[in-house]
Amino acid sequence: MDRTWSAADLAVDDLAAHKAAQGLTVSVVLPARNEAATIAGVVGACAELSGALVDELLVVDGGSDDGTADLAAAAGARVVQDRDLLPDHGPTQGKGDALWRSLSATTGDLVVWIDTDIRDPRPAFVSGLVGPLLLDPELQFVKAFYERPLQLGDVRQPSGGGRVTELLARPLLNLFWPELATLVQPLSGEYAGRRTLLESLPFFTGYGVELGLLVDILAAAGPTAIGQVDLENRIHRNQDIASLSRMAFGIAQVAARRLATDGRLAAGDLPEEYLQFVRSPDGVVPARARVPIVERPPLASLRDRPASPVGQPGERSQATP
Repeated sequence: MDRTWSAADLAVDDLAAHKAAQGLTVSVVLPARNEAATIAGVVGACAELSGALVDELLVVDGGSDDGTADLAAAAGARVVQDRDLLPDHGPTQGKGDALWRSLSATTGDLVVWIDTDIRDPRPAFVSGLVGPLLLDPELQFVKAFYERPLQLGDVRQPSGGGRVTELLARPLLNLFWPELATLVQPLSGEYAGRRTLLESLPFFTGYGVELGLLVDILAAAGPTAIGQVDLENRIHRNQDIASLSRMAFGIAQVAARRLATDGRLAAGDLPEEYLQFVRSPDGVVPARARVPIVERPPLASLRDRPASPVGQPGERSQATP
């Protein structure tokens, strides 16, 4: 596969020299909601590269009630509440919305996003993602891939994670965007990009953000702008099949919208209600959930950009009453 790197081959000292020579800055953003068990480790792993590759380390907290924000601040991150970023756009609607809003609270030329449920975080998650951007000036966006063990109860399988990728995203990409089918894990939660590109893109709310970004970057910059890096292994909290099904519904909505935009599908008004079934003492009963998807505008298109919350590493920004 072209434009593929291995994090193990990217030396931090060499990357730091490239970063300094190009005069670039790096912001690492960690979206979190109720990740008390893992947030300190993820922040700590990223903070190990402060001064070398990391200039800004921000945790965007989604209203956690388990102490996540305090633990992140104690570990050395600046912490903001997602609801305090771009508040004129209403309540935050899921992961993609938090990522979009985080652009307004950071300044780095390169922006890295890393999930915070990772149980085996390493500094290589950061160096691996920014490395290709520092080494290849034509590259605009880098996705991570890795082996994903699957934890089912007390049993851990060595592989088997990424079920939504294999059952939904990969078939969609092969069918409609084959240039993206070479990505090993298109839905991975770890990726990095150049701010100039990211601020020119719309962001979908929810878990459809990853597919939406890839499709829009492909249209805006072409396949050679997208790279990927092997981070070898990633252990995280696996979600149950019902949650993954709702996630897949949101991703399918994003795919349908982009196919409609391209004139390849007459989607009309897509439903937001998702119907599933659960077994109860009364038998199998329907369970309905709303999975709304909103497309946020490119950040660069907003004329009145609110000031970023004030805060230093290890501090928490105060929420707006």
